Amino acid sequence: MTCHPLNAPPNSGEMGIVYLLHYSRPIGSQKTRHYRGWALNLEGRLKMHARGRGARLTAVFASEGIDFVVARTWQGDRNRERQIKNQGSAVRQCPVCRPEMRIPK
Repeated sequence: MTCHPLNAPPNSGEMGIVYLLHYSRPIGSQKTRHYRGWALNLEGRLKMHARGRGARLTAVFASEGIDFVVARTWQGDRNRERQIKNQGSAVRQCPVCRPEMRIPK
């Protein structure tokens, strides 16, 4: 099976970066403001999200002209991504939304 260069098949065990995007304003009735994903090449994946390519949710944010920041990253594989998503609310994981989570400089 051939994979896109930024992705690995689920459960491949290939290590990459799990990331949390925080958008400058929410969209939709649920007031969605975050996106969690995984990539082998984070910089390339972020460029895709900014151009409205990749995940459908990030495409909607891009079409609305809503900016994002990378709020948090974790090392891990696709299984780690699933574990983080299964923990629930991205707000609880977001240092932009929860300043007490920020690492002092």
